[in-house]
Amino acid sequence: MTPPQLVVHRDKELMAQAAAARLITRIVDAQASRGHASVVLTGGRNGNGLLAALAAAPARDAVDWARLDLWWGDERFLPEGDPERNVTQAREALLDAVPLDPARVHAMPASDGPYGQDADAAAAGYAAELAAAAGPEDHGAVPAFDVLMLGVGPDTHVASLFPELPAVRETERTVVGVHGAPKPPPVRVSLTLPAIRAAREVWLLAAGEDKAEAAAIALSGAGEIQAPAAGAYGRSRTLWLLDAAAASRLPRALYPPASP
Repeated sequence: MTPPQLVVHRDKELMAQAAAARLITRIVDAQASRGHASVVLTGGRNGNGLLAALAAAPARDAVDWARLDLWWGDERFLPEGDPERNVTQAREALLDAVPLDPARVHAMPASDGPYGQDADAAAAGYAAELAAAAGPEDHGAVPAFDVLMLGVGPDTHVASLFPELPAVRETERTVVGVHGAPKPPPVRVSLTLPAIRAAREVWLLAAGEDKAEAAAIALSGAGEIQAPAAGAYGRSRTLWLLDAAAASRLPRALYPPASP
């Protein structure tokens, strides 16, 4: 487990802009070293804010978009094109504006897709897609993502892994169907903690006063069953990107200097 690093920005707009710049650098570095890069996207206001900031960043053209694989950490199990789906929101914020290779945009199945209304079958299908993309060097059933981003919910959930629910307890499968989620829609598809931990870097995004208690709990030694964000970490780096409001309840020993 890599100890988390914290970066605190003045406000959510600055956090999104800085995170977008950081992500561009990470993608360019990975492409320079291996020829390609892989990123796991997150939805929600912070994930979409980062994508919008990336779309507006002049440096976005430094990325070779055709050599970037995009995956998702979770998805609302709704029909294709539904405005609540993470992939729909990501397309509006960024994806439609950059020259991605469609074959490298790995959206999670929709509820009107090949698996119909069966979220568990959709999860198994996405797990198979991940496994097919993993190489011998990845030493597992998912690729070693360069960056996996997660929004942190007010209840400490990440992806669609909610406190105490069965999905957060999963130790074998890489993707699961989620039923009875405490926030709508109740049916979702999500990566599990083992899949999240396969990433080289895990970035957790939290902005706003409503995320302050969750950040404090997750960073103060809570267990992952009660606080799923506490169980999300990368193989080489775990980075918490917060604004001042979300960091306001952190123990002073954890609170880093604010970023410019």
